[in-house]
Amino acid sequence: MADKEGLKVAKDYHTDVAFANDSGFYVKGAGHLDWGMKRHLSNIFDPKSGNTVMFAFDHGYFMGSTAGLERLDLVIPPLMEHVDVLMGTRGALRTCITPANKKGIALRCSAGSSMIDDDLSHEVIAVDIADAIRMNADCMAIQTFIGAEGEKDSLDNLCKTIDAGMKYSIPTMGVVAVGKQMERTPRFFKLATRILAELGANIIKTYYCDEFEEIVAACPVPIVVAGGKKLPEDEALTMAYRSIQGGARGLDMGRNIFQSNHPVAMAKAIRMIVHEKATDKEAFEFYTGEINK
Repeated sequence: MADKEGLKVAKDYHTDVAFANDSGFYVKGAGHLDWGMKRHLSNIFDPKSGNTVMFAFDHGYFMGSTAGLERLDLVIPPLMEHVDVLMGTRGALRTCITPANKKGIALRCSAGSSMIDDDLSHEVIAVDIADAIRMNADCMAIQTFIGAEGEKDSLDNLCKTIDAGMKYSIPTMGVVAVGKQMERTPRFFKLATRILAELGANIIKTYYCDEFEEIVAACPVPIVVAGGKKLPEDEALTMAYRSIQGGARGLDMGRNIFQSNHPVAMAKAIRMIVHEKATDKEAFEFYTGEINK
């Protein structure tokens, strides 16, 4: 039942107050999880900074051969040293990533229509929990479509994955999709991120927007910001900086790294913001210095 109109003048997110239930573990909202869950989360979030640099290269699961990712076997290895987590499909990971790598694994576990379809919101669970265990996944990524035709089914996918993950101590990352018909407003992101956390997602991947501090404060689990479409490098670094300043616990950059003319330098610059508290200006100066060597 919706709140009665006039019952309260305005919401108070207490953005100046740290998350209260933070005893037991350094990852937000994970204090009461079991050892296995915490172990996986520690492979994602750096124990020193509490943050993460994810590298997303799962675009091919609905876009096919994406610009910049034509050769996964050539693009990804040079970047691995500079990121904390590899976010990809099981096919890409098994064929193009050495199993000797020590990076966290965010396994894309939902799939559906290709980009040829006008409505991408009808996804299914595409990876069985047994294969996620075989892949030694540190989290399972499920796309959700709040406000789209496929909302109910995507939330069902999320809940079933969370249930399986809890049974075998693998966290679930709920990914907030923003389709053509979905609004990109603070109101939408407050709604979507809170719903996914309330359903049990351990990490939320979403987009940066206005009032981001309130979105973070209202979400009881870590938020990782998606890089989204390719931006000029200085703009991407500014978005990264504002996200971390606003309370995000990491960035999941894809196109803003692999479509850059200098992907390694860009990954290093993102890392400076996420883990070393660099400003966007400092990171961009580093980036320009790297490419002018």
